[in-house]
Amino acid sequence: MAAPAPAPPATSAPPPAREIWFAAWPVVAIFILSNAAMPLYAVWQRQLGFGSGTLTLIYAAYVVGLLGALLVAGVASDRVGRKPVLVPALLLGIVACLIYATAPSVAALATARLLTGVATGAAVSAGMAAVTDIAAGRSLGPLLASTGMVLGAGIGPVLAGVLSETAPAPTVTVFVVEAVLLATALVAVIRMPLPQRRTGSGTGSGTRSGTGTATGSWVRLPAVPRANRRHLALGLAAFAPGISATAFVLSLGPSLLAGLLGTANRAVAGGMALAMFLAATGVQFALRRLAVRTILLTSGAATVAGTLALVTAVHTAALAPLVAAVILAGAGQGAGQLGGLTLLSREVPATRRAEANAALNAGGYFLAGALPVADGYLSDAIGLPAAATTFGLAVAALATAGAALVAVRGADAR
Repeated sequence: MAAPAPAPPATSAPPPAREIWFAAWPVVAIFILSNAAMPLYAVWQRQLGFGSGTLTLIYAAYVVGLLGALLVAGVASDRVGRKPVLVPALLLGIVACLIYATAPSVAALATARLLTGVATGAAVSAGMAAVTDIAAGRSLGPLLASTGMVLGAGIGPVLAGVLSETAPAPTVTVFVVEAVLLATALVAVIRMPLPQRRTGSGTGSGTRSGTGTATGSWVRLPAVPRANRRHLALGLAAFAPGISATAFVLSLGPSLLAGLLGTANRAVAGGMALAMFLAATGVQFALRRLAVRTILLTSGAATVAGTLALVTAVHTAALAPLVAAVILAGAGQGAGQLGGLTLLSREVPATRRAEANAALNAGGYFLAGALPVADGYLSDAIGLPAAATTFGLAVAALATAGAALVAVRGADAR
């Protein structure tokens, strides 16, 4: 059996800490795009005339694009480098902005969401791996890679919500601004001081190695070396239910908010999403020095509490449990993401790091895409309260099962 491939040696002193922050900006910018459409769905629904089921299908187009990108982005990034994956992804993001700004139909919106998903898939594999590469083993790397994702996801809705309420031509203004942000991220990628990578990683038709070297097809389900499968399973046990809870807030949250508060103000909807992702960011800084097992268990507890608060809000039409659900859902995703990413960045060889990130996100986003779509159609059939209750209880059950797995196999998540 071949020995695990060592991390590519640095040819000079590690870059200063500020370079890690700069490297996180492309992740932030792409995730701003990923959720910038959220407050504008009401505008498009009014203009184009579609219901909750179609809305969740548009959201699902994003998940399809993301999962499709994860089939190749992680492997490609590990083999040819981070920049050759990130540059095309950012250009696709700019194209998506142009389509959003002029979308004449549901098909155009779905296309823009699909391209957004592709760009996001590159960000969660190559982009987050680039941050940890530049960090050169410093704990700031996984922390900024993870918080960059959730912070961008939170900024997107509130930026779009405020601009759409205060600026003329809301859909045009929002995505022109986002295109400019992506252009600055493109500059950041070009100047990244990435460590020199080895070339010639296996590209033949053989099977994937059980060690640190990736071989086989360039397009495949992302995975990790055999020795790291338990680490991936532990990360997914917390991350997948957590991101499913936040996906519900992003896809159908504005409808629930309108029903409880009687408002369709897009800035309010964006503020709700920002609060959720600020909680996801804050919890990661608060927990960063704890053991990974503790972080993952915290994620499970927050996700269960958040979904139960959501069910309470639906049945009591009260604002306090809705606010609690938003904050706890963000905390659940943030903790699960930090725990999973930290575990993989610590245990998986650098030559498989981007693919490992892709595998974690593929599992999480698959569940996060399937459950809200089902819930959207269930809402049209039996009403939002009953559908939200069904969804909340399902996610709570998954989070409980995931926490039990972490508790039993905690030795693997020191």
